[in-house]
Amino acid sequence: MPTDVQKLLQGTGFSFDVKTIVIGIVFSIVGWMAWRYGRRHQSGRHMILGVVLMVYPYFVSNLWWSLALGSLLTVSLFWP
Repeated sequence: MPTDVQKLLQGTGFSFDVKTIVIGIVFSIVGWMAWRYGRRHQSGRHMILGVVLMVYPYFVSNLWWSLALGSLLTVSLFWP
């Protein structure tokens, strides 16, 4: 039986997937830590990548795209 939230979101085309939300939270935490590191060490690159990691889960609703994009952004934090 669908819940009230699922009924509300049915007509909007929004998919409600717990795995995607968990992955978004994990990469947002990584982004927050990268932003803090960039602020502390005055690294604009880390600050920008941190903000992008925190914000992108709001715009990507597919599990595999979210995982791929988050992994790519996380790897780019450590790329010289």
